[in-house]
Amino acid sequence: MIKNITAFLGVLAAVVSVSLADSAPEASAQDTKKMVQNNFVETAQKGVKLSGYVDTGYSYNFTGASSGTSGVTGRLASDSAGKGDFNLYAVKIALEKALTSENKAQAGFRTDVMIGEDANYLINRAYFYNFDNDNQNSNALFLEQAYVEIRAPVGNGWDFKVGKFVSILGYEVIERPANMNTTYGLLWQQMPLYYTGVLSSYKFDDYLDAKLGVVNGSQTDNNTSTSGKGDGCAVLAALNVTAPGGNANWSNNFQYSSNNDNNTWQFSNMSSTSTSLELSSSGTGYTFIYNSWGNWAPKFANDKLLFAFNALLGTSSINGQNFRNVDPSQPGTTWFGAGAYAKYQFNDWFSLCNRGEYLGGNNPCKPLFNAGSQNGTGLSLWEYTLTAGFNVIDNLLIRAEYRLDWGNGSVNNQNADTFSAYSSGPAHYAGAEVVYSF
Repeated sequence: MIKNITAFLGVLAAVVSVSLADSAPEASAQDTKKMVQNNFVETAQKGVKLSGYVDTGYSYNFTGASSGTSGVTGRLASDSAGKGDFNLYAVKIALEKALTSENKAQAGFRTDVMIGEDANYLINRAYFYNFDNDNQNSNALFLEQAYVEIRAPVGNGWDFKVGKFVSILGYEVIERPANMNTTYGLLWQQMPLYYTGVLSSYKFDDYLDAKLGVVNGSQTDNNTSTSGKGDGCAVLAALNVTAPGGNANWSNNFQYSSNNDNNTWQFSNMSSTSTSLELSSSGTGYTFIYNSWGNWAPKFANDKLLFAFNALLGTSSINGQNFRNVDPSQPGTTWFGAGAYAKYQFNDWFSLCNRGEYLGGNNPCKPLFNAGSQNGTGLSLWEYTLTAGFNVIDNLLIRAEYRLDWGNGSVNNQNADTFSAYSSGPAHYAGAEVVYSF
């Protein structure tokens, strides 16, 4: 009986395990991943590793109505709860059997599961336009990734992921502890989160690697898009350049969708007098996204200093003609933005990170909650974030953060359906985060 129970627990552990470090783009936020990349529990099956973290904290938004409702345009809803809020951001469990470095035919797998308040919104960011605190749900379950990985011994080794996997776009990633800052940035909110399909990758040498994939589209598990009226798909491509010495990276990432997919939030049936929000039901169109990011750790700083940038350009065939008072002659929706990061590691246990971002566009269809731009003047949002990190105990990260958001239609002080409540801010945020990784 004991032997059977032991065997069952081994199988159960093998079904639940993954590694946090590899869910991010290869060169993204490398310095912040060091605390978790070597932490794992090896299961009874050799090579299968269990890892993850518990991420919790407290946030206070100084902007918000007395009802506990708040909305700050461009923030994930779990970063925008009205007034003070204790948060269980996520419990992440990851199970992985990674490919070895050998250039031979081999296979592995990876599964990532998140439970918590972030999972509630990661499932589908588009439908949470009401920021009332009652929507915060720590019991939600989000399947972030689940794929089989295969290596074909062609050239230097040609790798394939088949299944559900995280986006190739963006400097910031879904895992908060792997980013420089606790809250997610403006540009992250406009990036695809995950795909279902096939992604291939090939490393030409130590300086150049590329990706090419075909997927259903972002944020969808079927081969259509927002309406089910088309046979939409998306093509992914990426080219990453690593500097000699490995202290700098430049990544260029592309997505072309043959349909307007779930990541491209749109409105319909929005008359000049209507106050209700509906997602577009159009089943035709296109979406193109280009993302460029890079980081540089100057050698003269002895790994204490890190600079990074993140840039985004997107366009969709959907225009703003159904959005309140937007000029219907506009040819489509275009959004663009840029962000800059700087981190200084003062010593083994203390660091400071800065982030500044701008997000603009030709109409308020991006992002979803910018109803304050109903006068048709376009999209213009800014944010600045300062984060202090403390690594005082092994596997434990403590962070304190201040954030400021402002811009056209930046703050909703009442309810997401009431456009007159929007203002340009500023919106102040303060919070603390505690993360234990294993």
